[in-house]
Amino acid sequence: MKNWLFKSLYLLALVAFISTCSRNPVTGKKNLSFMSEEKEIAIGKQNDPSIVASFGLYKNPKIQGFINTKGQQMARISHRPHLAYEFKVLDSPVVNAFALPGGYVYFTRGILAHFNNEAEFAGVLGHEIGHVTARHGARQAAKQTLAQVGLIAGLVLSPKFAQFANEASQGVQLLLLKNSRDHESESDELGVEYSTKIGYDAHYMADFFQTLSRMQEKSGQVLPEFLSTHPDPGNRNIRVHKLADEEQAKTNRPNLKVNRESYLRMIDGLTYGEDPQQGYVENSVFYHPALKFKYKVPNNWRLVNSPQQVQMVSQDQKAFSIFTLSQGTNMNTIKQEMVTNYKLNIIQEKQENVNGNNALAFIGDIANQDGTKTRLMTYLIKYGSNIYVFHGIAASTDFSRYSSLFQNTFESFSKLTDQSKINRKAEKIKIVSVKSNGTLKKALTDAGMTSARFNELALINGMLLTDQVKAGSLIKTVVR
Repeated sequence: MKNWLFKSLYLLALVAFISTCSRNPVTGKKNLSFMSEEKEIAIGKQNDPSIVASFGLYKNPKIQGFINTKGQQMARISHRPHLAYEFKVLDSPVVNAFALPGGYVYFTRGILAHFNNEAEFAGVLGHEIGHVTARHGARQAAKQTLAQVGLIAGLVLSPKFAQFANEASQGVQLLLLKNSRDHESESDELGVEYSTKIGYDAHYMADFFQTLSRMQEKSGQVLPEFLSTHPDPGNRNIRVHKLADEEQAKTNRPNLKVNRESYLRMIDGLTYGEDPQQGYVENSVFYHPALKFKYKVPNNWRLVNSPQQVQMVSQDQKAFSIFTLSQGTNMNTIKQEMVTNYKLNIIQEKQENVNGNNALAFIGDIANQDGTKTRLMTYLIKYGSNIYVFHGIAASTDFSRYSSLFQNTFESFSKLTDQSKINRKAEKIKIVSVKSNGTLKKALTDAGMTSARFNELALINGMLLTDQVKAGSLIKTVVR
């Protein structure tokens, strides 16, 4: 029976392998893929609206136009010029750029604030287009599928294998991390190739990895490279410099562009860091100036704010809370939809008045597949014409430790009237001209920047405080 099962699985895998190999547009070689180009395009198109809804678009026509123009120019010389590429700037302070299958490429305003010339941007743009052209999304999906099939087949075929299932699973994950790093390295190569082809000096792409490396050190979240999905930024810096040398020698393109001044002038006025109008925390209170409400944040809980929702997680990660705006207009209907969708068993319910706002509060259990239960406390609060929703979630065995905290947080929701909180402005990048020759530190001092922010400003300028700058050159400062 076991031999028959093994042969059947082998034949199925062989048929699947033959039928799902596709030619890689970049290398010309055949790669295993369970995803057609049509499916890639469909995935990108399907997920783009949720990406935009989660982060919001940064509304700056000049920057958006620049990125779209450069993106379309680079797409035309890429290995998949026929795709309908879309390039978007997301309203997020996080330093990131990423791509979805099918040609959807995103830059955050956070990463734009850290570029110091067009050449750095062009290198990262080429890198992200490279993920699309090399079909990394499809290839990674195939490898993950095969890895899971292999793991399950091993458990079926060998009782001894089951004893090491946990170790094997960790091995699979490390293998997939390596595959992901291989994709990053391939995209680095394509970033160098594509940016060089449209006339930019890819050495500046390498220099940007130094900025990323400094950011990583500052955050204190440096992982050993074999446990990271991305190659170490310091190692990438060395490798990309070498790739840039090779590409420039091969193509023999003189006068490659950097365009530092034009880039800096373009991002003058760019929103920097969190935008208070989208919500901010101060002294353990979350304020939302645009919607004019506030509520308390539990001490030592981590908060993540996005246009769609606010998430809060306890320090021990055993409880979390979600705050969002409901699409519904009737509290009883919203509750009933939750009961239906989550198979929620209501164990307590009451009408409330939360600081002058009508509210419906209830507690319920959700049965998990392993026989345990998750307990949920929900407050639906009518405020103005909207219904706001608080969820407090923990395992039923832990819930009693957090129920009072959930209740106190949710019942602290109230109208925001303090004009000093409502009128809080976002910080902006301000480009200034250096007054005299000297160090970056002296230039920042001359520009009126406080010493407490010198290291941060050196980082976004891609320099050290001891670097020399010339009179008349441009640097970034931050103003409110």
